[in-house]
Amino acid sequence: MTVVRSQSRWTRFGYLSGMLAPLWLATGVTLVSLYYPGYSHVRQAMSELGAVGAPTHRWSPLINNFPLAFWFVSFGCAVWRTFTENRLARVSAVLLLIHGLGNVATGMWTCDAGCRLDAVSSSQQIHNLAGLVMALSLLSANTLWIVLGKRALGLGWLSALSAVTTLFCLLTLPLMAQTAGTGGPFGLYQRINYGVSIAWVGVLAATLYWRRVARQ
Repeated sequence: MTVVRSQSRWTRFGYLSGMLAPLWLATGVTLVSLYYPGYSHVRQAMSELGAVGAPTHRWSPLINNFPLAFWFVSFGCAVWRTFTENRLARVSAVLLLIHGLGNVATGMWTCDAGCRLDAVSSSQQIHNLAGLVMALSLLSANTLWIVLGKRALGLGWLSALSAVTTLFCLLTLPLMAQTAGTGGPFGLYQRINYGVSIAWVGVLAATLYWRRVARQ
């Protein structure tokens, strides 16, 4: 009985972590940017807050990357514990865990000054690879819930929402590629892409919390 209650507490904490993640990202990026003179949320990538030579280089990962990694890993573990007999749901849990670990990597290996695309250092190469893994893992988890929303929870609206957010992410990816390193609105497209994805995580976490905890 004690073990079950302990697992229930950790699962509840995981749901709350998923709900907190989008709020933490929005707050963290906004606050850190205040200490980066001239920083543009429209033109600059979020990674530039932690780039080499940036005034916020040392503490941006401490405020953004590492806490977000913890929230994602906690939520991924909660999803894993929730769906003990649904393999597809557990795959989505692993993808969320991978996304969380990607946050650790992007925080430890920061990009070069300005996150330029030419003559990149080994640190930025790792940063870019980790960022790609983060993007693909979260997009894949989102896509799986197009099926799982209805199949695992009986919620057609969650499947529809997952389809819409997946579409938004797919549409903004080429826009990000086109504007990367050009001085164009890359930051805006990145925030739409990741903002929609992480907002979806918050909705999923809140849904699981309501169905598994609040209604008990």
